[in-house]
Amino acid sequence: MRRRFRDSDDYGWPRYVPVAERRAKTEKQLGKLKKKGLNHQPVHIAGRKIAESFWGKAWCDHMESFSDYDNRLPRGRSYVRNGSVCHLEIQGGRIKAIVSGSTLYNVSITIVPLKKTKWDAVRSTCTGRIGSLIDLLRGKLDRGVMEVVSDRENGLFPLPGEMKFDCDCPDWAVMCKHVAAVLYGVGARLDHSPEMLFLLRGVNHEELVDVSAAVTGVTRSGTSRRRIAASGIADVFGIDLAETEETVPRPSTVPHAPQPLANNDGVPFPARLTGQAISAWRSSLDETQAVFASRIGVTAASVSQWENKGKAVLGLQDRTVSKLGAAWKLTH
Repeated sequence: MRRRFRDSDDYGWPRYVPVAERRAKTEKQLGKLKKKGLNHQPVHIAGRKIAESFWGKAWCDHMESFSDYDNRLPRGRSYVRNGSVCHLEIQGGRIKAIVSGSTLYNVSITIVPLKKTKWDAVRSTCTGRIGSLIDLLRGKLDRGVMEVVSDRENGLFPLPGEMKFDCDCPDWAVMCKHVAAVLYGVGARLDHSPEMLFLLRGVNHEELVDVSAAVTGVTRSGTSRRRIAASGIADVFGIDLAETEETVPRPSTVPHAPQPLANNDGVPFPARLTGQAISAWRSSLDETQAVFASRIGVTAASVSQWENKGKAVLGLQDRTVSKLGAAWKLTH
């Protein structure tokens, strides 16, 4: 673990940095990182509660259940509440973050994949007991399923021995306050992106429920089958729904055709993206749907739906096309 002192006084102790000075310094340093391509993803806490959803609270409760962390977690709560977690990115098996202190500290938390035996047991228990992906991601689960997925030893959350912490601050403790802040930040992030927990543990949340059940649930609760409330489904899954026979097409509507984007090597971004193109792109990177989705900034459900379209041109929103274009430049 890499450690070094910064801004120290004559006795070797870190110099106290006033809040205003620290924030100004932080913004300047972040500005430099943004110019180098950092996709800034800060953690914002509204009010006193760090997490409010089932998944967010369950994550925080799990971390607080280990006595080894008692001395460090309280400092982490203060840091995450005051906005010190400037950047938090969840990937497959890894959490990368930047936390503001007397300077910016880089935090990396490595988490081993969920054991296959545990995942198989969770899947077996959940079969037929989760109504839809919407229910799953919103944490609307029966008590039995809740107890299984959040079980301290055999649930979805990592055990202390399955996590490795690294921070470049001067604190030699296994869990410094910056790492603790990031752990709480994950809980806050799961409030809005619960699918990130499954990505982190290397499993596919879609295996817990039939995807088609989600659409069925939405159509039953809606006022019209011809208005499936695509925007509502997109908000829950983070996906863009193309025109289907259930929607009302406009007579003049044509598939969205973005202008080709060329990267530094001159490889143009496809003018008409198809499911096959997405699948070929992902395969060339040797990435799972979950990892590829994390790269783009969407959910694994989005990638799965795109690829299932095959040769059909995808109808994507402009913001999604922009995300895909940015990722294309970095991978070609």
